[in-house]
Amino acid sequence: MVQEKAGSALPGVTGILALLGTVVLFIVGVTLTATVSPAFVPLVIVAALFFAAFLPAHYLIQPNTALVLILFGRYKGTITEPGWYWTANPFTKLESRKISQRVHNFTTQVSKVNDAEGNPIEIAAVVVWRVVDTARAVFDVDDYEDYVVVQSETAIRHLGTQYPYDDFEGTRTSLRADPDVVATSLHEELQQRLSDAGIEVVETRLTHLAYATEIAEAMLRRQQAAAVVAARRTIVEGAVGMVEDALELLAENQIVELDEERKAQMVSNLLVVLTSEQQTTPIVNTGSLY
Repeated sequence: MVQEKAGSALPGVTGILALLGTVVLFIVGVTLTATVSPAFVPLVIVAALFFAAFLPAHYLIQPNTALVLILFGRYKGTITEPGWYWTANPFTKLESRKISQRVHNFTTQVSKVNDAEGNPIEIAAVVVWRVVDTARAVFDVDDYEDYVVVQSETAIRHLGTQYPYDDFEGTRTSLRADPDVVATSLHEELQQRLSDAGIEVVETRLTHLAYATEIAEAMLRRQQAAAVVAARRTIVEGAVGMVEDALELLAENQIVELDEERKAQMVSNLLVVLTSEQQTTPIVNTGSLY
């Protein structure tokens, strides 16, 4: 891998002075050729050649922009400080590249994958990234922007197969119920994939998550059924606790002594009242319990 290193260049003012020097040399050469001797023609030609060589070797670098200097296929370093520079070598203009180090973001396409339970789902994410190593971005991959897109799509697909869309039992991490955990996992995997290209992943977040259309209706019914079961379980647990407290208070305060049969009948009645979805109608017993 090519490691980024600092490049060197002269201030742009130096290039202007060099151009002015070639202009002066050109004027002097023309004057001497016209007044003294045609032997000064080579001086005019040399001045013109140097002017043509010095003119294009100027670079303006904006903040959060880097200039990767390349000369005859060799990496000469990276200039990251903003400013006006002159390299004095026109051939660097042929291959050198400006790389933006600003923060980029894009949203991946909606991908259809099978989750950890084999259910087809649709998933997409937003990826925020920036270049931190310009040498790797230029020399280690063919097109670093396309590389980010392809690797992001791959990471999203792999993420969708690692977790279930929803965990109805509440014992595993799921895509829907644990967005922060899922985002962290995606961030780590994507950073590992893009580090070879000198890319830093700033943030990742799911932007689209849904069951595929062919099973969406069936899974919605399943979710509704699971929600009903969970609600009924909570109601039953609360009712059992209330009945237990009632029996303990009756026994502690010695209000009434009940045998096992009457306790069972009382528990049955209380559970019916507490867990019923409709309003119950009480029946007053005016006779003996026995």
